[in-house]
Amino acid sequence: MNPVLVVHGGAVRIVDKDQKEPVRQGIIRAATVGYNILREGGSAVDAVESAVTVLEDDPEFNAGFGSVLNTDGEVEMDASIMNGKDLSAGAVSAVRCVANPIKLARLVMEKTPHCFLTDQGAAKFAAAMGIPEVPGKQLVTERNIKLLAKEKHEKDAQKLDCQKSRLALSNRNARATEAICSFPVATFKKK
Repeated sequence: MNPVLVVHGGAVRIVDKDQKEPVRQGIIRAATVGYNILREGGSAVDAVESAVTVLEDDPEFNAGFGSVLNTDGEVEMDASIMNGKDLSAGAVSAVRCVANPIKLARLVMEKTPHCFLTDQGAAKFAAAMGIPEVPGKQLVTERNIKLLAKEKHEKDAQKLDCQKSRLALSNRNARATEAICSFPVATFKKK
């Protein structure tokens, strides 16, 4: 039976025209790396870790190098991995100075009795495992700095629109005002 590997580039909004081909090529590279591992008899976990590492190293994707920034303009990354044979799993969150969080998640799965480490606990574990520390600034792209600035500007504009709506509807009840001022916000983590 031929192995199967499915790779996707994340749950990103519609990709800009100038990004479509680089994103497509990145997904092809990741799938090829993972598929070759499976074809040569490697494990599914090896294939997944390697494919995700390719995506984390590619600035076109929002993990690893090129991660989406939190509201403070910093990188905070999450990753998880699972072995379908024995259902073991490992995950990390709020990782700041590791280039490939998927590698750290795998180490959590294989080297600890835990299945999830976060923030400082994950950082200490990474250091203990010899994972090189990468300054968070090295994982930031100019595109994501601009994206964060745009999102902050849009959020500020939404606040102004909401305030104008409240003034215009001062004679209405609070419930109606809340309904008019409701809007989705970005899912950035606060420090």
